[in-house]
Amino acid sequence: MHNLTAAVDAFMGELARRNDSSHTIRNYGADLRDFIHYFTPPGSQPPAPADIDMLALREWLAHIYERELKPATVRRKLASVRALFRFLSRDHVIVKDPARLLRLPKMPKLLPEVPNPEVTNALVDGDLPEPLERPYPKRDRLLLEMLYGCGLRVSEAVGLNLHDFDRTERWVRVRGKGRKERQVPYGSKADLALSEYLEDRGVISKEPGALFLNRHGERLSDRYARSIVKFYATWIVGDSSIHPHTLRHAFATHLLSDGADLRAIQELLGHARLSTTQKYTQVSLTDLMRVYDSAHPKAKD
Repeated sequence: MHNLTAAVDAFMGELARRNDSSHTIRNYGADLRDFIHYFTPPGSQPPAPADIDMLALREWLAHIYERELKPATVRRKLASVRALFRFLSRDHVIVKDPARLLRLPKMPKLLPEVPNPEVTNALVDGDLPEPLERPYPKRDRLLLEMLYGCGLRVSEAVGLNLHDFDRTERWVRVRGKGRKERQVPYGSKADLALSEYLEDRGVISKEPGALFLNRHGERLSDRYARSIVKFYATWIVGDSSIHPHTLRHAFATHLLSDGADLRAIQELLGHARLSTTQKYTQVSLTDLMRVYDSAHPKAKD
Protein backbone atom coordinates (compact mmCIF):
# COMPACT_ATOMS: atom_id res chain seq x y z
CA MET A 1 0.00 0.00 0.00
CA HIS A 2 2.66 2.48 -1.08
CA ASN A 3 0.06 5.02 -2.16
CA LEU A 4 -3.50 6.08 -1.40
CA THR A 5 -5.00 4.26 -4.40
CA ALA A 6 -3.55 0.93 -3.28
CA ALA A 7 -4.79 1.59 0.26
CA VAL A 8 -8.33 2.26 -0.98
CA ASP A 9 -8.25 -0.86 -3.17
CA ALA A 10 -7.24 -2.96 -0.15
CA PHE A 11 -10.01 -1.39 1.95
CA MET A 12 -12.65 -2.01 -0.73
CA GLY A 13 -11.50 -5.61 -0.92
CA GLU A 14 -11.99 -5.86 2.83
CA LEU A 15 -15.57 -4.55 2.50
CA ALA A 16 -16.30 -7.17 -0.14
CA ARG A 17 -14.84 -9.98 2.01
CA ARG A 18 -16.88 -8.67 4.94
CA ASN A 19 -19.96 -9.08 2.73
CA ASP A 20 -21.07 -5.47 3.15
CA SER A 21 -24.08 -4.44 1.09
CA SER A 22 -23.60 -3.44 -2.55
CA HIS A 23 -25.10 -0.04 -1.66
CA THR A 24 -22.39 0.57 0.98
CA ILE A 25 -19.59 -0.62 -1.30
CA ARG A 26 -20.79 1.56 -4.18
CA ASN A 27 -21.05 4.71 -2.04
CA TYR A 28 -17.74 4.17 -0.21
CA GLY A 29 -16.03 3.54 -3.54
CA ALA A 30 -17.34 6.78 -5.06
CA ASP A 31 -16.47 8.82 -1.95
CA LEU A 32 -12.95 7.45 -1.70
CA ARG A 33 -12.24 7.96 -5.41
CA ASP A 34 -13.22 11.59 -4.84
CA PHE A 35 -10.88 11.64 -1.80
CA ILE A 36 -7.98 10.30 -3.89
CA HIS A 37 -8.64 12.87 -6.60
CA TYR A 38 -8.46 15.74 -4.09
CA PHE A 39 -5.01 14.66 -2.85
CA THR A 40 -3.54 13.87 -6.28
CA PRO A 41 -2.22 16.87 -8.26
CA PRO A 42 -2.49 16.55 -12.07
CA GLY A 43 0.31 14.43 -13.49
CA SER A 44 1.35 13.16 -10.03
CA GLN A 45 0.95 9.93 -8.11
CA PRO A 46 -1.37 9.75 -5.09
CA PRO A 47 0.42 10.31 -1.76
CA ALA A 48 1.19 7.60 0.73
CA PRO A 49 -1.50 7.24 3.43
CA ALA A 50 1.10 8.08 6.09
CA ASP A 51 1.64 11.49 4.42
CA ILE A 52 -1.94 12.58 5.11
CA ASP A 53 -2.10 14.21 8.53
CA MET A 54 -4.81 15.92 10.54
CA LEU A 55 -4.14 19.31 8.92
CA ALA A 56 -4.52 17.83 5.43
CA LEU A 57 -7.77 16.16 6.43
CA ARG A 58 -9.14 19.42 7.81
CA GLU A 59 -8.29 21.17 4.56
CA TRP A 60 -10.10 18.40 2.67
CA LEU A 61 -13.10 18.73 4.97
CA ALA A 62 -13.18 22.50 4.40
CA HIS A 63 -13.20 21.81 0.66
CA ILE A 64 -16.18 19.48 1.15
CA TYR A 65 -18.09 22.16 3.04
CA GLU A 66 -17.28 24.74 0.35
CA ARG A 67 -19.08 22.55 -2.17
CA GLU A 68 -22.28 23.16 -0.18
CA LEU A 69 -23.23 19.50 -0.16
CA LYS A 70 -26.13 18.26 1.89
CA PRO A 71 -25.24 17.39 5.52
CA ALA A 72 -26.11 13.74 4.84
CA THR A 73 -23.64 13.65 1.94
CA VAL A 74 -20.90 15.28 4.04
CA ARG A 75 -21.52 12.74 6.82
CA ARG A 76 -21.29 9.86 4.38
CA LYS A 77 -18.04 11.11 2.80
CA LEU A 78 -16.50 11.68 6.21
CA ALA A 79 -17.65 8.27 7.42
CA SER A 80 -16.02 6.67 4.37
CA VAL A 81 -12.68 8.36 5.08
CA ARG A 82 -12.82 7.54 8.78
CA ALA A 83 -13.51 3.88 7.96
CA LEU A 84 -10.56 3.83 5.55
CA PHE A 85 -8.10 5.22 8.09
CA ARG A 86 -9.46 2.96 10.82
CA PHE A 87 -8.74 0.00 8.53
CA LEU A 88 -5.21 1.28 7.76
CA SER A 89 -4.48 1.82 11.45
CA ARG A 90 -5.73 -1.63 12.39
CA ASP A 91 -3.52 -3.21 9.71
CA HIS A 92 -0.52 -1.11 10.86
CA VAL A 93 -0.17 0.66 7.52
CA ILE A 94 -0.15 3.94 9.46
CA VAL A 95 1.10 4.52 13.01
CA LYS A 96 -1.64 6.94 14.05
CA ASP A 97 -5.17 7.44 12.77
CA PRO A 98 -5.54 11.18 12.03
CA ALA A 99 -9.20 10.80 10.98
CA ARG A 100 -10.39 9.63 14.41
CA LEU A 101 -10.63 13.24 15.62
CA LEU A 102 -12.76 14.45 12.70
CA ARG A 103 -16.30 15.17 13.82
CA LEU A 104 -19.42 14.38 11.82
CA PRO A 105 -21.68 17.37 11.15
CA LYS A 106 -24.99 17.33 13.01
CA MET A 107 -27.98 16.39 10.93
CA PRO A 108 -31.05 18.63 11.03
CA LYS A 109 -33.92 16.87 12.79
CA LEU A 110 -36.49 16.82 10.04
CA LEU A 111 -39.70 14.86 10.41
CA PRO A 112 -40.33 12.58 7.44
CA GLU A 113 -43.18 13.52 5.14
CA VAL A 114 -45.77 10.79 5.47
CA PRO A 115 -48.80 10.39 3.17
CA ASN A 116 -52.04 9.46 4.90
CA PRO A 117 -53.51 5.92 4.67
CA GLU A 118 -55.93 6.95 1.92
CA VAL A 119 -53.08 8.11 -0.33
CA THR A 120 -50.87 5.08 0.31
CA ASN A 121 -53.73 2.62 -0.20
CA ALA A 122 -54.72 4.43 -3.40
CA LEU A 123 -51.13 4.09 -4.61
CA VAL A 124 -50.79 0.39 -3.78
CA ASP A 125 -54.27 -0.60 -4.99
CA GLY A 126 -54.71 1.84 -7.86
CA ASP A 127 -54.50 1.19 -11.58
CA LEU A 128 -52.61 3.18 -14.16
CA PRO A 129 -54.45 4.84 -17.05
CA GLU A 130 -54.48 2.48 -20.08
CA PRO A 131 -51.93 4.42 -22.17
CA LEU A 132 -49.43 4.09 -19.31
CA GLU A 133 -49.69 0.35 -18.70
CA ARG A 134 -46.42 -1.23 -17.58
CA PRO A 135 -44.92 -4.47 -18.96
CA TYR A 136 -44.86 -6.17 -15.54
CA PRO A 137 -47.77 -4.75 -13.52
CA LYS A 138 -48.04 -7.80 -11.22
CA ARG A 139 -44.39 -7.48 -10.24
CA ASP A 140 -44.81 -3.77 -9.59
CA ARG A 141 -47.94 -4.35 -7.49
CA LEU A 142 -46.13 -6.90 -5.34
CA LEU A 143 -43.19 -4.51 -4.90
CA LEU A 144 -45.52 -1.78 -3.62
CA GLU A 145 -47.23 -4.28 -1.32
CA MET A 146 -43.92 -5.37 0.23
CA LEU A 147 -42.65 -1.81 0.67
CA TYR A 148 -45.79 -0.49 2.36
CA GLY A 149 -47.31 -3.69 3.75
CA CYS A 150 -44.06 -4.86 5.36
CA GLY A 151 -42.15 -1.58 5.80
CA LEU A 152 -39.11 -2.88 3.93
CA ARG A 153 -36.16 -0.82 2.81
CA VAL A 154 -35.83 -0.86 -0.96
CA SER A 155 -32.58 -2.84 -0.71
CA GLU A 156 -34.37 -5.41 1.46
CA ALA A 157 -37.25 -5.72 -1.00
CA VAL A 158 -35.08 -6.29 -4.09
CA GLY A 159 -32.91 -8.66 -2.05
CA LEU A 160 -35.80 -11.04 -1.35
CA ASN A 161 -35.56 -14.61 -2.63
CA LEU A 162 -38.34 -17.08 -3.41
CA HIS A 163 -37.34 -19.35 -0.51
CA ASP A 164 -37.61 -16.48 1.98
CA PHE A 165 -41.41 -16.85 2.12
CA ASP A 166 -43.32 -19.08 4.51
CA ARG A 167 -46.67 -18.96 2.76
CA THR A 168 -48.39 -21.17 5.32
CA GLU A 169 -47.74 -18.78 8.21
CA ARG A 170 -47.34 -15.71 5.97
CA TRP A 171 -43.88 -14.70 7.20
CA VAL A 172 -41.00 -13.49 5.07
CA ARG A 173 -37.32 -13.55 5.99
CA VAL A 174 -35.70 -10.17 5.43
CA ARG A 175 -31.98 -9.41 5.31
CA GLY A 176 -31.43 -5.91 6.66
CA LYS A 177 -28.51 -3.64 7.40
CA GLY A 178 -25.36 -5.42 8.52
CA ARG A 179 -26.77 -8.67 7.09
CA LYS A 180 -29.06 -8.98 10.10
CA GLU A 181 -32.07 -11.16 9.45
CA ARG A 182 -35.59 -10.70 10.78
CA GLN A 183 -38.98 -12.27 10.22
CA VAL A 184 -41.76 -9.95 9.03
CA PRO A 185 -45.43 -10.92 8.61
CA TYR A 186 -47.28 -10.01 5.43
CA GLY A 187 -50.99 -9.69 4.80
CA SER A 188 -53.54 -11.46 2.64
CA LYS A 189 -53.39 -8.77 -0.08
CA ALA A 190 -49.62 -9.18 -0.35
CA ASP A 191 -50.08 -12.96 -0.48
CA LEU A 192 -52.57 -12.60 -3.32
CA ALA A 193 -50.20 -10.22 -5.14
CA LEU A 194 -47.40 -12.78 -4.65
CA SER A 195 -49.53 -15.60 -6.12
CA GLU A 196 -50.49 -13.52 -9.14
CA TYR A 197 -46.90 -12.43 -9.75
CA LEU A 198 -45.48 -15.94 -9.47
CA GLU A 199 -47.94 -17.16 -12.12
CA ASP A 200 -46.38 -14.71 -14.61
CA ARG A 201 -42.82 -14.62 -13.36
CA GLY A 202 -41.63 -17.71 -15.21
CA VAL A 203 -38.93 -20.15 -14.15
CA ILE A 204 -36.12 -19.26 -16.56
CA SER A 205 -33.91 -16.48 -15.28
CA LYS A 206 -30.27 -15.66 -14.73
CA GLU A 207 -30.97 -15.56 -10.97
CA PRO A 208 -33.58 -18.28 -10.39
CA GLY A 209 -33.76 -17.63 -6.65
CA ALA A 210 -34.44 -13.88 -6.87
CA LEU A 211 -38.03 -12.75 -6.29
CA PHE A 212 -38.08 -9.53 -8.31
CA LEU A 213 -36.65 -9.77 -11.82
CA ASN A 214 -36.06 -7.21 -14.55
CA ARG A 215 -36.78 -7.80 -18.23
CA HIS A 216 -33.39 -9.50 -18.64
CA GLY A 217 -34.18 -12.13 -16.01
CA GLU A 218 -31.74 -10.53 -13.55
CA ARG A 219 -32.44 -9.38 -10.01
CA LEU A 220 -34.20 -6.01 -9.95
CA SER A 221 -31.86 -3.20 -8.86
CA ASP A 222 -32.76 -0.80 -6.06
CA ARG A 223 -32.42 2.10 -8.50
CA TYR A 224 -34.99 0.63 -10.87
CA ALA A 225 -37.28 -0.21 -7.93
CA ARG A 226 -37.19 3.48 -6.96
CA SER A 227 -38.14 4.47 -10.50
CA ILE A 228 -41.11 2.08 -10.37
CA VAL A 229 -42.41 3.67 -7.17
CA LYS A 230 -41.93 7.18 -8.54
CA PHE A 231 -43.76 6.31 -11.76
CA TYR A 232 -46.81 4.87 -9.99
CA ALA A 233 -46.86 7.65 -7.41
CA THR A 234 -46.77 10.29 -10.14
CA TRP A 235 -49.53 8.83 -12.26
CA ILE A 236 -51.85 7.34 -9.63
CA VAL A 237 -51.77 9.82 -6.74
CA GLY A 238 -50.08 12.75 -8.46
CA ASP A 239 -47.11 12.96 -6.08
CA SER A 240 -43.68 12.39 -7.63
CA SER A 241 -41.97 13.00 -4.27
CA ILE A 242 -43.08 9.60 -2.94
CA HIS A 243 -40.22 7.10 -2.90
CA PRO A 244 -39.71 3.64 -1.33
CA HIS A 245 -38.62 5.05 2.03
CA THR A 246 -41.77 7.18 2.11
CA LEU A 247 -43.75 3.94 2.14
CA ARG A 248 -41.59 2.60 4.97
CA HIS A 249 -42.27 5.78 6.96
CA ALA A 250 -45.97 5.43 6.21
CA PHE A 251 -45.95 1.79 7.36
CA ALA A 252 -44.51 2.73 10.75
CA THR A 253 -46.56 5.90 11.26
CA HIS A 254 -49.88 4.28 10.35
CA LEU A 255 -49.18 1.33 12.67
CA LEU A 256 -48.38 3.70 15.52
CA SER A 257 -51.46 5.82 14.84
CA ASP A 258 -53.62 2.70 15.08
CA GLY A 259 -52.17 1.75 18.47
CA ALA A 260 -49.25 -0.56 17.65
CA ASP A 261 -46.54 -0.86 20.30
CA LEU A 262 -43.34 1.07 19.56
CA ARG A 263 -41.17 -1.95 20.42
CA ALA A 264 -43.11 -4.10 17.99
CA ILE A 265 -42.64 -1.50 15.25
CA GLN A 266 -38.92 -1.43 16.04
CA GLU A 267 -38.73 -5.19 15.45
CA LEU A 268 -40.73 -4.98 12.22
CA LEU A 269 -38.51 -2.22 10.84
CA GLY A 270 -35.28 -3.90 11.94
CA HIS A 271 -34.02 -0.85 13.84
CA ALA A 272 -31.07 -1.57 16.13
CA ARG A 273 -32.04 1.28 18.49
CA LEU A 274 -35.43 2.29 19.77
CA SER A 275 -34.44 5.95 19.41
CA THR A 276 -34.48 5.50 15.63
CA THR A 277 -38.07 4.27 15.78
CA GLN A 278 -39.15 7.05 18.15
CA LYS A 279 -39.13 9.65 15.37
CA TYR A 280 -42.46 8.19 14.29
CA THR A 281 -43.98 9.25 17.61
CA GLN A 282 -43.04 12.82 16.66
CA VAL A 283 -44.86 12.44 13.35
CA SER A 284 -47.96 11.11 15.11
CA LEU A 285 -47.84 13.88 17.69
CA THR A 286 -47.60 16.44 14.90
CA ASP A 287 -50.75 14.95 13.35
CA LEU A 288 -52.50 15.00 16.74
CA MET A 289 -51.64 18.66 17.28
CA ARG A 290 -52.98 19.49 13.83
CA VAL A 291 -56.27 17.77 14.65
CA TYR A 292 -56.42 19.47 18.06
CA ASP A 293 -55.75 22.91 16.61
CA SER A 294 -58.43 22.51 13.96
CA ALA A 295 -61.13 20.79 16.02
CA HIS A 296 -60.87 21.54 19.75
CA PRO A 297 -62.72 24.67 20.94
CA LYS A 298 -60.02 25.47 23.51
CA ALA A 299 -57.35 25.58 20.79
CA LYS A 300 -58.95 28.73 19.42
CA ASP A 301 -59.11 30.68 22.69
